[in-house]
Amino acid sequence: MDAAAQAFVNGFPHFMLFGAVTLALLVAGCVIHVLMTPMKEIKLLREGNVSAGISLAAIVLGLAIPLSASLASALSLWDLLIWGAVALLLQMLAFRFADLILRDLPGRIERDEIASAIVLAAVKLATAFVMAAALWDPLLA
Repeated sequence: MDAAAQAFVNGFPHFMLFGAVTLALLVAGCVIHVLMTPMKEIKLLREGNVSAGISLAAIVLGLAIPLSASLASALSLWDLLIWGAVALLLQMLAFRFADLILRDLPGRIERDEIASAIVLAAVKLATAFVMAAALWDPLLA
């Protein structure tokens, strides 16, 4: 068997396990985030609220970015789980920070104030990119 095929055979179980855990963290993080925020993004989205769609997209991307960095740098499943939990916590704090700046962010989203949703998305994505970059810090390894 050539080296590429052997690498695939040896690496595939690791790929599947770590990939599945990361996707599970993403889904769990999104569900937890949606349940913990005061507005009900799914209900609002079904009603055609664009701001809720922007907010929900920011949740998904805001978690996916640091989770992908965690996956790329994880030394173990525990490592991946710990940094995944940190990513969720920091995204919740990013929401609270945006709420402090904009005042009544949930109400603004419910009233479909798109500008507020865009600011929330920017805060969440900026937080995600900073977290992802921090996970590449060689001191964490």
